[in-house]
Amino acid sequence: MILNGIWPKGECLVEPFVGAGSVFLNTDFSRYILADINSDLISLYNIVKMRTDEYVQAARELFVPETNCAEVYYQFREEFNKSQDPFRRAVLFLYLNRYGYNGLCRYNLRGEFNVPFGRYKKPYFPEAELYHFAEKAQNAFFYCESYADSMARADDASVVYCDPPYAPLSATANFTAYHTNSFTLEQQAHLAEIAEGLVERHIPVLISNHDTMLTREWYQRAKLHVVKVRRSISSNGGTRKKVDELLALYKPGVVSPAKK
Repeated sequence: MILNGIWPKGECLVEPFVGAGSVFLNTDFSRYILADINSDLISLYNIVKMRTDEYVQAARELFVPETNCAEVYYQFREEFNKSQDPFRRAVLFLYLNRYGYNGLCRYNLRGEFNVPFGRYKKPYFPEAELYHFAEKAQNAFFYCESYADSMARADDASVVYCDPPYAPLSATANFTAYHTNSFTLEQQAHLAEIAEGLVERHIPVLISNHDTMLTREWYQRAKLHVVKVRRSISSNGGTRKKVDELLALYKPGVVSPAKK
């Protein structure tokens, strides 16, 4: 992980943008506070944590050759969008993630999941990964809430890691929002302000983002680390090149004083 060697010490990792949970799954803090604004994602995580065997059995039943066709996919997608049952929605959510195009999670303005069928030969059922997640999740709490609310949960034993939706690389860059609530430039700046407030309380914060003039302005009080990562840069995902990414560390003793 590119974060190794940069992590501040702490007992609890707070992640306001947990997403797929890769940082959670690849670190060893004593406890975790993990949040996201996607209620389907957080519901799935809590169900996998609390009802592991039941969930794995139900989800496995959807990963069969008979379900790997557009007709069934769109039936399940419609069922997901109409369902009010949290357990059934969580089962369908995993299916849609694995059988949908490019593993996308996307909603229309009505809040309906609208990713098209992916046409994969044999989508993988992540049984071992689900059990590993459930075991590690026993030391985690999952919340569906804003970045500001989850960061407010941090205490003096915490480390906060923020991996927000990335700022555009240029003024003309066009990105599809992961959730119906897109992350604005004002929210990007607000996130940095919250980080500055936390470090004044001796709570370290690490933020990752694209390396741009704007992000350097937002994170001017942090210690900046630049790393190169390989990313898709075209709308079809076919073009990949290395781009600079910033890791902004807000840590007691290394934060620059505020500008007058």
